[in-house]
Amino acid sequence: MAGSQPALRHFYYTGENFLGPSNRQKLMKYWLFKSEPSAFSIDHLANSPKQTAPWDGVRNYQARNFLRDDVQVGDRVFFYHSSEEPLGIFGTMEVVVKGHPDPTQFDPNSKYFDPKSPRENPRWFLVDVRLIQKFPRPVLRDDLTASQTTAGMLVLKRGMRLSIQPVTAAEWKAVHKLAGVKPG
Repeated sequence: MAGSQPALRHFYYTGENFLGPSNRQKLMKYWLFKSEPSAFSIDHLANSPKQTAPWDGVRNYQARNFLRDDVQVGDRVFFYHSSEEPLGIFGTMEVVVKGHPDPTQFDPNSKYFDPKSPRENPRWFLVDVRLIQKFPRPVLRDDLTASQTTAGMLVLKRGMRLSIQPVTAAEWKAVHKLAGVKPG
């Protein structure tokens, strides 16, 4: 159907074996988080205290649900620069604090302020991430498209604007290979 969003997949992997959602709490998962580099780049994260920062400002319900319900401490994350050239994966992060309310939703001076979000039942969530590594060279969209293993990644799907996306273990390994580094 033209203009419709692609169906999102939920992947919980250990090695290459799929496990159902009932076992997901015990497994490390893989994600891709998108950010516009002029707002927050991998270099901003690298220069943050302890190379750690909150991943704030997410204002999409499906992405919020991932942050609130699925992204866990220890999960690994690709840092993807979006909306500004060059588009691509610039490095990796680790989730160090599980989903909790995003305080910017309550700050009237923040561009992420949401006057309809009550403190007793917050609407928006964030996780804290720590830099694992910045790739020696980014893995650009063209690189991802050219690889058989990564060509099906959600980030490459037409119309996919979701800023928090699941990634398979095979995609995780393949992107590291394209970057010329070992998976972290």
